[in-house]
Amino acid sequence: MTRIVWTEPAIVDLNSIHDYIARDAEVYADATVLELFEAVDRLLNFPHSGRVVLEVDDEDTREIIVGNYRVIYDISGEAVRILSVLHGARLFPKT
Repeated sequence: MTRIVWTEPAIVDLNSIHDYIARDAEVYADATVLELFEAVDRLLNFPHSGRVVLEVDDEDTREIIVGNYRVIYDISGEAVRILSVLHGARLFPKT
């Protein structure tokens, strides 16, 4: 069975997104983070459903789009590792 692993950078990204939105509306910040978690949970059943990240061009590094955000993840065996959550206008940094 596939499992979801949130990396520390992705958790930091989520907290930053929440804090930024919460400056204006806490309820929308909570709703946005919940929507991101729910979208990631769908990867348990369909880990290859995201598209390949153009900046990386690796079949195992993929993304799903949730509203204005890109959830970048990779697939390693039975694990889906969430690498980053960033605004759609930003590029994913190559490592």
